[in-house]
Amino acid sequence: MTGILLLEALRAAADRGVRVRLLLDDSNISSDFDTALSSLDAHPNIEVRLFNPFMIRKPRIIGYLTDFSRLNRRMHNKSFTADNRATIIGGRNVGDEYFGATEGVLFADLDVMAVGSVVKDVSNDFDRYWASESSYPVGRVLPHADPDSIEVLALAASMIERDPAAVAYMSAIRNSAVIRKLVQGGLPFEWAAMRMISDDPGKGLGQSSSKDHLTYELNKIIGEPKAEVELVSPYFVPTSAGVDAFVAMANQGVKIRIFTNSLEATDVPIVHAGYAKWRKPMLKSGIILYEMRRSFPEAGRNRRTGILGSSGSSLHAKTFSVDHSSVFIGSFNFDPRSARLNTELGFIIDSPKLAQQIDAVFNSSIPENAYEVCLSDDGKLYWLEKRNGKPVRHDVEPGTNFWQRAMVSFLSMLPIEWLL
Repeated sequence: MTGILLLEALRAAADRGVRVRLLLDDSNISSDFDTALSSLDAHPNIEVRLFNPFMIRKPRIIGYLTDFSRLNRRMHNKSFTADNRATIIGGRNVGDEYFGATEGVLFADLDVMAVGSVVKDVSNDFDRYWASESSYPVGRVLPHADPDSIEVLALAASMIERDPAAVAYMSAIRNSAVIRKLVQGGLPFEWAAMRMISDDPGKGLGQSSSKDHLTYELNKIIGEPKAEVELVSPYFVPTSAGVDAFVAMANQGVKIRIFTNSLEATDVPIVHAGYAKWRKPMLKSGIILYEMRRSFPEAGRNRRTGILGSSGSSLHAKTFSVDHSSVFIGSFNFDPRSARLNTELGFIIDSPKLAQQIDAVFNSSIPENAYEVCLSDDGKLYWLEKRNGKPVRHDVEPGTNFWQRAMVSFLSMLPIEWLL
């Protein structure tokens, strides 16, 4: 629903004369969506390109099996820029579960809207990806659509717009405090120095050097933390090198707190296997670990709950703060896939105020609504949950069964960490 509403908004903007460019990673695009993309591209004011596309559309698995090296790489960047005046970047995908528009499990996410000179940096970065070797005009990949076919897309969108669920959703959006402030010009901004960092698009072809990777810039800008690191990552796979780095920081007196998904909350259990085996060495060094509960009583279905999302949630936000002064927000997961395979995008923001907001979440909401992972005197893991103000201890991973735990234990022994 939200994806169709967004495409209809883009089409309406194009009808007003706005130039629309849509760059999509092809790996997760269903072939059933190809006609809609071709129809949009047929509009004189809309251009659609696919990043790293597969030429065999049906069945897609043939392309996957014959070109696995490309299948394993994605453009993971997310940005939305208007008129070179404002941009939104973060970790959010376009889908109902990312926008609170569906029942069941929702993804708790985090974005930042920016104005000022950094917007031009994001726009230039988009141009860089748009012109890269991995970016193909839709007309070179998909059959051309009849110019009238966009009216079929508009008709489908109008049917969705009249759906009671869509009507209720759009009403809730219009009446939300942040949208009212935005429309009225009263949305407060935090003015701060910031820098955009991103991977070279050549990384999508395995043709970029490590100095062209986001991680290189990230390490160079952040430097050595002195007092505290607070990290939020849904797919946290630290690897041996990462654990060594965290442990070394902890041994030097840096307080480290990490919030990631529990096994019951994650939507990718195999990634949890790449994290679970490193919990004990991190805990032994004094690192504090919190894991997202899939559901929690203090976050009602229709209640705004900030970084923790809804009453049935899986963490998807990616952020960290360093020494109560700098904050990163973007698409980068702390895993080998983001570091070595996918292209990523993010902002480094020099803002003690934003860093303090992350600190406040770690001091209140997260301990109240997540599991704290602990290590007993005999070296066994257990999980503490706060329920009605009282601690509840779990001696096995909460919300899971034997077979789930056994599968994660088995996967953690396989040499697949570089894929996670």
